[in-house]
Amino acid sequence: MSITAEEKSRILKEFATKEGDTGSPEVQIAILTSRISTLTEHFKTHKKDNHGRRGLLKMVAQRRKLLDYLRGKEEARYRDLIKRLGIRR
Repeated sequence: MSITAEEKSRILKEFATKEGDTGSPEVQIAILTSRISTLTEHFKTHKKDNHGRRGLLKMVAQRRKLLDYLRGKEEARYRDLIKRLGIRR
């Protein structure tokens, strides 16, 4: 399951740290979060899609690694991103 081009461009505009930014941890985490939420909705109706579930788990692990990197690099950016995405309590 992929996100639409419009959704991706909206995420890029919202989370980019500078013009043309596609590789910063904030953008990567935001895109992964969008894909994860899309797949989560998919699995509510397709409970037996175990091959897709493996991809979801890989995305969650990748997002966790990026969040750990950002937390170690700059705590303030990490906390701001978590708050903006609403992925932690």
